[in-house]
Amino acid sequence: MRRIATAAIATACLLPTSFVPASLRAEVIRFEVLERMPAFVGRSFGAVGGYERITAKATIALDPKDDRNAVIVDLAQAPRDAGGRVEATADVVILRPADPSHANGTLFVEAPNRGRKLAPQLFDDSPQPGATRAETPDDAGIGFLHRQGYTMVWIGWQGDIPSKLPGSMAMTAPVLKGVTGPAREEVVFDNTTNPARTTLTWPAADPANLNVTVRAAWADPWQTPPGLAARLVDPVTVEITRPEGFDAGAIYEITYAARDPVPLGMGFAAVRDITSFLRRDTTSANPLLNGLHPSVSRAIGFGISQSGRFLRDFLYLGFNEDEHGRMVFDGLMPHIAGTRRMATNMRFGQPGRVPRHPQDPGWMADQFPFTYATLSDPLSGRTDGLLRRCALSSTCPKVMQTDTELEWWSSHASLLVTDLAGDHLDLPDNVRAYMIAGTPHFAEPSDHMRSDNKALALPQNPMHAGAPLRALLTDLQSWISDGVPPPSSRVPMRSQGTLVAAEGAVPTNIPGLPYRAQYLPDVVSDQSVLPPREIGRYPVFVPKTDDDGLAIAGVHMPAIAVPRATYTGWNPRAPGYGAGALYPLQGAVVPFAPTEAARKDANDPRPSIEARYANDEGYVAAVGRESARAVAERLLLPEDAERSVEAARKGTLAKLAP
Repeated sequence: MRRIATAAIATACLLPTSFVPASLRAEVIRFEVLERMPAFVGRSFGAVGGYERITAKATIALDPKDDRNAVIVDLAQAPRDAGGRVEATADVVILRPADPSHANGTLFVEAPNRGRKLAPQLFDDSPQPGATRAETPDDAGIGFLHRQGYTMVWIGWQGDIPSKLPGSMAMTAPVLKGVTGPAREEVVFDNTTNPARTTLTWPAADPANLNVTVRAAWADPWQTPPGLAARLVDPVTVEITRPEGFDAGAIYEITYAARDPVPLGMGFAAVRDITSFLRRDTTSANPLLNGLHPSVSRAIGFGISQSGRFLRDFLYLGFNEDEHGRMVFDGLMPHIAGTRRMATNMRFGQPGRVPRHPQDPGWMADQFPFTYATLSDPLSGRTDGLLRRCALSSTCPKVMQTDTELEWWSSHASLLVTDLAGDHLDLPDNVRAYMIAGTPHFAEPSDHMRSDNKALALPQNPMHAGAPLRALLTDLQSWISDGVPPPSSRVPMRSQGTLVAAEGAVPTNIPGLPYRAQYLPDVVSDQSVLPPREIGRYPVFVPKTDDDGLAIAGVHMPAIAVPRATYTGWNPRAPGYGAGALYPLQGAVVPFAPTEAARKDANDPRPSIEARYANDEGYVAAVGRESARAVAERLLLPEDAERSVEAARKGTLAKLAP
């Protein structure tokens, strides 16, 4: 039942702007609790007990003259309130222990991915749509975050999407009415529907200014062949009539005059100010107030994929310093971001767009600086690094960047640990990096090997990275709360011979694993001209594998350390779907032969299951040994070690069948 908690809203938040207390001025000026109710139908989580869910809207007001806000593009041109500030309102959802005394003192803030909550799927093995709802007992999955006592918060930051869908979260920011400018988008349909429709990021200002071109691959010239046409169905929907001679993986580029932008960079300020408000505000407006102080004293920022890139830009642009000069996040955990940032803090930005192998490798999400150390860029002449701004204000958090193996093939993650000449680079002392070997971009907890996607050349990698992420989050919590350093970085490195050129990185003699040294290059382009003009490239390297085709470096889950198949972070496109490029976000799995006879018949150089493990008991014992080793190295929790052994016993650890 929906309840508007007007009585719970602080009187201070209802006063005119000029009377807002100093603790709220130029930050969160209104925090409206819309609903407050028990979560998960009262399910209890060990010693922590039950949880409650708070749904709210928070309004921030920014002074464009403040140096901490001046970095936001178009903020100075946006409409202002009576006090000369620019307001925006963000959706907020909070899950907190019903008894605040049982909280662990840490605010776990996830930046939503395209308005979606993904952390419950990763850390709690929660199914969708339950991971978003937080209503039934099963929606909490295994309840890992809850049993640890985290206060979990989601803050809508994306100003170019609506928050109308159930569970979707966004930010409402002022519109710059009447402002127009050029915009460019790409789409790969991966089907043969004709005509096909796609949605523009921004409304088109003039139907006559809409243009579309096509090409089979990025290296090909743009074409406007007979039969290619585009029309606006409405201001944001384009219908493309597709020409003959191009397969389902063809790339269509749409250029148009866009209108009515919003200052998307306000999303960074929304996360900054709302997080700072929740962890520090001592007025009754703060729903986390417990007595005289909030029930949290430190904060971790987390983001997956798009929102992992959001966190890297959040840090780079200086938003880990709040408007009082205080640190916002003690720890940052960007996940599956590679070395990418975002095309967000710009006019007509596109936060949802990212380069993929068959598409624009020089898109604005891939730009210097790539890593946390400060480097000099030979192409631009700039000297910069992701930590440079926070170092000047002494607000640098402890950073734990985690990537699946796919990011080392498709998001040039090698630039985390190489300089721009391709040589080994050490990370700063406050940064750790981990590659979860043998994993795709993101897999559901219940995934298993399958071949139902016709655009994939190989069966789909089902490996879910939840178990190592739970251990690493626990390590990060110990790092920020008790000063216990986490395990050393576990990534491929040039200095160790595990980060190499793509040619020769993977065996080419494994049946069913057609390795062609494909990866996404890092291209620097001038995006102000059409077509974009390539300026240069940075060297990109990929993980070296063993004879089984498994990555040597990284964090090895028990299923990878004791394998029954080859698991990759890449999967080629199938014929008819842009063959010759990698399919986005997916890895592959190629099972080992069950017996030596079958291995020899297939001419497979990889030892068979029969040769590796004497019997099922031997396999389970090997999983037990590797699980114990990972626990000792703090890369696996004891509870996940037990789950791994039990899954091995049941024959489900390798995820080769439902």
